[in-house]
Amino acid sequence: MVKLQVFFFPLMAHGHMIPILDMAKLFASRGVHSTIITTPLNAPAFAKGVQRSNDLGSQMSVKILEFPKIDGLLENCENADQIANPAMLPIFFAATKLLKDQLEQLLKEHRPNCLVADISFPWATDSAAKFDIPRLVFHGSSFFASCAGEQVRLHRPFQNLKSDSDEFFVPNFPHKVKLCLSQIPPYVRSEETDFAKTIIEARESELRSYGVIVNSFYELEPEYADHYRNVLNRKAWHIGPLSLCNRSLEEKAHRGKQAAISEDDCLKWLDSKSPNSVLYVCFGSINKFPSKQLHEIAMGLEASGQQFIWVVRKGTNDKEAEDWMPEGFDERMTGKGLIIRGWAPQVMILDHGAIGGFVTHCGWNSTLEGIAAGVPMVTWPSFAEQFYNEKLITDVLRIGVAVGAKEWVIGTGGGNIKSDAVETAVRSIISGEEAEERRKRCKGLKEMARKAVEEGGSSYSDLNALIQELSLYPSSS
Repeated sequence: MVKLQVFFFPLMAHGHMIPILDMAKLFASRGVHSTIITTPLNAPAFAKGVQRSNDLGSQMSVKILEFPKIDGLLENCENADQIANPAMLPIFFAATKLLKDQLEQLLKEHRPNCLVADISFPWATDSAAKFDIPRLVFHGSSFFASCAGEQVRLHRPFQNLKSDSDEFFVPNFPHKVKLCLSQIPPYVRSEETDFAKTIIEARESELRSYGVIVNSFYELEPEYADHYRNVLNRKAWHIGPLSLCNRSLEEKAHRGKQAAISEDDCLKWLDSKSPNSVLYVCFGSINKFPSKQLHEIAMGLEASGQQFIWVVRKGTNDKEAEDWMPEGFDERMTGKGLIIRGWAPQVMILDHGAIGGFVTHCGWNSTLEGIAAGVPMVTWPSFAEQFYNEKLITDVLRIGVAVGAKEWVIGTGGGNIKSDAVETAVRSIISGEEAEERRKRCKGLKEMARKAVEEGGSSYSDLNALIQELSLYPSSS
């Protein structure tokens, strides 16, 4: 029998590359030859994971496409995380469209059984169709967020609202979910922008694709998995949480970029703390708060009296990196607070028993990693589908507390949150009767997540069903 071959093509951004690598490893562990497509400067991010899988007997490889040169984009800018000014993102996406011919040449040459391509590449559906190759879309978001986003886009319940603080309910939805106007993405509020047209193009491309792969598990959001398939009529497979394919300490510690702290130093610090006593604070790979907001966070953390690990993105220079810090903060927090300036081994940290809460931007990777670790969350969304994820966490699953962010803004954090709001949310997530109830719910979801990916579990079975279906698809070779 010929080995099934699947190509994986993530958007060049770490929030997309990391789950795609996990997904490719998962497919490879089931006997599929998994090939990741990327560009030269992004290839090192996949090297260790691919090598580790091959050492364990799987078959993985990487194919390189040359990143196009385009006016307005800095030389050697091959990853969206490198873009400091969000206004440059449309230029970056325009550059990714120019990868089309190279991708088609690869598909023509290798004729894989399937192409899993990021939703940010709507043109990939037609490219795969040229060679009768089924294209699966990878969203990188939850069923809940996909359903909410589609209902808001289709029915536009916000269109008669006047003020950014005016609220509305998501229409035709299993739960009552309320949002305010300022939390809606600009490309949804106005469909005339270039980015809005790209989003519409992506949705149309998805409808013409073979189906959608979702990094989630059925037990987490059953009403929304059903809503997505039965109400929105989308063909979809849930195969997550993808992060759980990283079972060893080494895999967890080295997932993503090179960490700014050694594995041993991080674990030594955590091992010295009591169970559920440490707050983990991290806002993802894109958000970079202004100094004023960092200062408020620092004041709120100190006032809460909680121990913490706080991941702060590096500034462009030493002064920018430190000018937010309250005078004497570093000294006062010695032994109580650990600041990581740069990349952190997030899954390893969240899985440690000392972690009792997670302040998160509600990106879906972080949200699901928190759920898989059984950690309650303080929610601080700012852009993309993060406000929808917040509602799932706080209103549906009831495992989190909102800090109060209301403004959709990319790259600079959500809203001007004061230190007392940080303090209140942090205290409520770690201690008190409601905190204990949340922790129990989190523990139950953690157990469900782990069962889902084990043999016979919902995600394990859905992946098997998908692989079986792809193996029966008429060969394109």
